[in-house]
Amino acid sequence: MVQDINIKIIDREGITHEVQAPTDMAMNLMEVVRSYELAPEGTIGVCGGMAMCASCQCYVLSDTKLPEMQDDEEAMLSEAFYVKQNSRLGCQIHITPELEGLEVELAPES
Repeated sequence: MVQDINIKIIDREGITHEVQAPTDMAMNLMEVVRSYELAPEGTIGVCGGMAMCASCQCYVLSDTKLPEMQDDEEAMLSEAFYVKQNSRLGCQIHITPELEGLEVELAPES
């Protein structure tokens, strides 16, 4: 059974996009942002989703339960710009049915 979830993404211009993300394609949030072209080409997911660049940093605005942050994500965020308490790397947030209603804001480009 294919299930898409609804996600709200605020782009770097402050525009809110309500998008549907497939849960059956092993995508992550950074790939969803890229597929909907919500950030200029070459400004998000620069490292290809390896948690090595923080170009996909976002601020989690909803109280959606996310998987615990792994060491490589935590290390990258410790070196990134514009980090807040609710910062996560989009490449480390895998699209699952549990993320229904997730709301995020893309961090400014560094």
